[in-house]
Amino acid sequence: MRGLVVVAPIAVPLLAAAGIMISFRSLRLQKAFGLAGAGALLAFAVALMVSVWRNGSAAVNLGAWPAPIAINLVADTLASLMVLLASLVGAAVALYALAEVESERSSMGFYAYLMVLLAGVNGAFLTADLFNLYVCFEVMLMASFVLLVLGGGREQMEGGLKYVALNLFASALFLAAVGIVYGAAGSLNLGELAVRMPEVSAQRPELTAALAGLFLVAFGIKAALFPLYFWLPASYHTPPAAVSAVFAGLLTKVGVYALIRVFPVLFAGETWIFAFLVLVAALTMMAGVVGAVAQFHIRRILSFHIISQIGYMVVGLGLVGIAAEPVRRAALAAAVFYIAHHILVKTNLFLVAGAIRRFGGSEDLGRLGGLSVSAPWLAVLFLIPAASLAGIPPLSGFWAKLAVIRVAIECEAWLAVVAALAAGLLTLLSMTKIWNEAFWKAAPTERPIAADRRGMTVMVVPIVLLAAVTVVIGLVPQPLFAVAERAAAELLDLEAYRAAVGIAGGLP
Repeated sequence: MRGLVVVAPIAVPLLAAAGIMISFRSLRLQKAFGLAGAGALLAFAVALMVSVWRNGSAAVNLGAWPAPIAINLVADTLASLMVLLASLVGAAVALYALAEVESERSSMGFYAYLMVLLAGVNGAFLTADLFNLYVCFEVMLMASFVLLVLGGGREQMEGGLKYVALNLFASALFLAAVGIVYGAAGSLNLGELAVRMPEVSAQRPELTAALAGLFLVAFGIKAALFPLYFWLPASYHTPPAAVSAVFAGLLTKVGVYALIRVFPVLFAGETWIFAFLVLVAALTMMAGVVGAVAQFHIRRILSFHIISQIGYMVVGLGLVGIAAEPVRRAALAAAVFYIAHHILVKTNLFLVAGAIRRFGGSEDLGRLGGLSVSAPWLAVLFLIPAASLAGIPPLSGFWAKLAVIRVAIECEAWLAVVAALAAGLLTLLSMTKIWNEAFWKAAPTERPIAADRRGMTVMVVPIVLLAAVTVVIGLVPQPLFAVAERAAAELLDLEAYRAAVGIAGGLP
């Protein structure tokens, strides 16, 4: 039974995608399969999280081969949490898309590609070896590229080409790094590499440095780290808001997850690598937030904020390599908490941006205004995730930022502290700009607001649900902190990970 719930987050969306493709003649059936697949995926994700929390990590060796030969899927606390968050985002977007994604795009396979994307994302979270992580990245890339350009015009195609070109380059670097790791260590299983890579590092430090560079660039492009982020704001505002929301919530977090999962295993003793990550994270925070302040289009602002917020997550990872044991756990726990908070908040903000476009007729702040009067409910639904993103207490973003900054102060990483505080203030400034221009100022006199209320109820339901989760986490952060702390402890306990994979023998 535990094996079923480990495999289900990959198998269920793939089965749903198959059903959608078979039903290509009926748009109603496609939507039904999409919603059913998203709902079943969420149910299995909840079951997986409960099982792992109660009984510890669960593993499946596909094909009945022993570890580390088999394709290993391992659900520890971090992987289960990420699968749960991805499934929640998938369900919210699938429901939202009923009203936001027009029939033409839906009939071209929107729900099928959404399911394939979720299967790739969940596979990346659950896999225990580098090659299958690469395979899952490619599944994500193919599905995301189609979603990005599906039924679009010139702007969408331009954004999609930038997106796929940079991500294909990242995939090529990732595959090259995977080949070098296999040639040097003789394995790609993360449990095995926990033993073998320290030997490789001791014998060939220059090879370790080259591998760190390859993995950092490959994962850095996918996570949108400085200075590799420029593809993201050029593409995320072009597709429908439902597509942007699932991209904003999940895709860059898969890159961050890969960094968190791989770097402590492959480069555990390389302090300089983690110190460099702290520097990159600080630059990422500032570059993203400065870009956001300069924009005047809602989804462009939000896209730059994705970059900025990634910096907070990577600070936690960077501090792992330069801190004492208790602080290492606190740093990783802060990063995990921040990832969970950001997935929910950023997905919701992009969904709200789509509702603003539907109700106000534009996402250009110069053409908006008066929404606090004409749509006060929309103003409230924007304020909750916007205030959380800016770190206003008592919402989830406040606790997430506080956890990262406290750990950075304890490690005396003052550059990261200054960058985090400055980015928080500028985030508040840019969220205030959206509020003032879209909601608070008077409606433009030269063009009346053309409210389109079709399907607004369906669009509002997932926004309300995600906002409610954000408020609950803010008011009662202890449960999520407990999950994050346990995930951090497991990440640093490589012997337990080897045992979960099924590899005999502990670390030397």
